[in-house]
Amino acid sequence: MTIKKYLAFLPRFLKLILGLLKDSRVPVEDKAILFAALAYLFNPADFLPDAIPFFGMVDDLYLVALALLRLLNHVDEEVLRDHWPGNEDIVPLLKKIVSWGARLLPARIREAVIGEVEGAA
Repeated sequence: MTIKKYLAFLPRFLKLILGLLKDSRVPVEDKAILFAALAYLFNPADFLPDAIPFFGMVDDLYLVALALLRLLNHVDEEVLRDHWPGNEDIVPLLKKIVSWGARLLPARIREAVIGEVEGAA
């Protein structure tokens, strides 16, 4: 899958997060992390500003995928699948995006993004 195709998932991830925030099966602590990921998406001054073509969205996608994978440690995979508005299997897709982001983003940015997810916990 190409980078542009991964970035095209961002609107669907937004829908997924909004659905998960309303789901009673998602623990409150995990909802806080999802909300923080949502806030990060809309923050124009994040680690890689969105004004930077392409790379400005890569850190956003990476952070969202990390937050959603973390959620899988606390809820059944079906919870994510219930809210996923796509035809793809969300779990392998998240793993691919995290792997892709880990290769693409500089280590300093990756560590800062991971710190955002852990800090919201």
